[in-house]
Amino acid sequence: MPYAMQSPPGARTLINGRWCDYFAGTGYLGLQGHPGLLAAAADALARYGLTTATSRGGYGEHPLFTSVESAAARFWETDASLYYVSGYLGNAVLLQGLTDDYDRIFVDESAHFSVWDAARAAGAPVHAFRHRNAAHLSALLRRRLRPGERPLLFSDGVFPISGEIAPLPAYLEVLRNYDGAYICLDDAHATGVLGPHGRGTLDYWQTLEDKRNLGDLGVLVVSSHTLSKALGGHGGVIPGDAARIEQLNRISILGASSPPALPAAAASAWALSHLRDHPERRARLWSNVAHARAALRRLGWALEDSPVPILCLHAGNWQGGGAPPDLARLRQELYDRDVCVAHVTSYSSTPPGGALRIAVFATHTTEQIDRLTAELRDLGSRS
Repeated sequence: MPYAMQSPPGARTLINGRWCDYFAGTGYLGLQGHPGLLAAAADALARYGLTTATSRGGYGEHPLFTSVESAAARFWETDASLYYVSGYLGNAVLLQGLTDDYDRIFVDESAHFSVWDAARAAGAPVHAFRHRNAAHLSALLRRRLRPGERPLLFSDGVFPISGEIAPLPAYLEVLRNYDGAYICLDDAHATGVLGPHGRGTLDYWQTLEDKRNLGDLGVLVVSSHTLSKALGGHGGVIPGDAARIEQLNRISILGASSPPALPAAAASAWALSHLRDHPERRARLWSNVAHARAALRRLGWALEDSPVPILCLHAGNWQGGGAPPDLARLRQELYDRDVCVAHVTSYSSTPPGGALRIAVFATHTTEQIDRLTAELRDLGSRS
């Protein structure tokens, strides 16, 4: 059955002519339909048209592209940033741009398709380590690295279906023993969501109590970020120091591809500035996530405490007694009651047997979350 989204994605979304409580997708901060974001995009379209019709550099440069990069540098408090057409490309940008700085790539086996595509195209040997397993990573490094070789570890910061966070401190402890080691994170689902400032996985781990300053461990950590998920814009961005951004900016991917559409750039710059000035939106998201996790635990789902707005229900975390619910049936029956969640069977980081993926937004009301859990309770009692 095909589904067509007929409104901006939000807490209430029009699907196939029906308004539904929407707990799917990646619009975690509820910015996709924000009047300020839409006005920024509409103004850019009216003033500049849709595209520059040429790649960046020379006549293809545009104030809207540099406004995104300036807003991103302010948001991440870095010297500079790099803006490009698609978050999916960010991992290839990193591996191409850093090609002289590593010799072997070590990838979490459950990493996103974009990580694996970038790693396979990089031209260096690639090795998979067990999902979020620092001990296996350590053993693999000892077995595969030759004297003088520099490792680069690549992982999702937040995994898109399981909602797990990469164990960055454990990886840093392993890699601190290797000169010139890099960690690259695809922070698509952490951007705007994790950390007290919303800067992602590194921001999250650096500010937890009982953790030392991760920068003291001597491993370089760089992240690619997606603006089309929590922030409601479009394209990808990599923040960093001026020298590294200049290094990345020289690669063929950027010089040979079209830049983002101008309205998308305007929306992205607006979202970065808005989120920096309005931390209460992120606080509302975390409150909603905590409420939803607690309610689902009461139904028998073993969910850990986490600020990640991806709640993954699968056979492995069902503790409600009896056989695990039929997830495909649950998704369909929820939709029949105008509640949208995703049933996933084959995407990266999907647990064995598939999962219900529930996305919580800052704009969901407590009543909507309670309705979701009440419908799950009622449907579960009928199975």
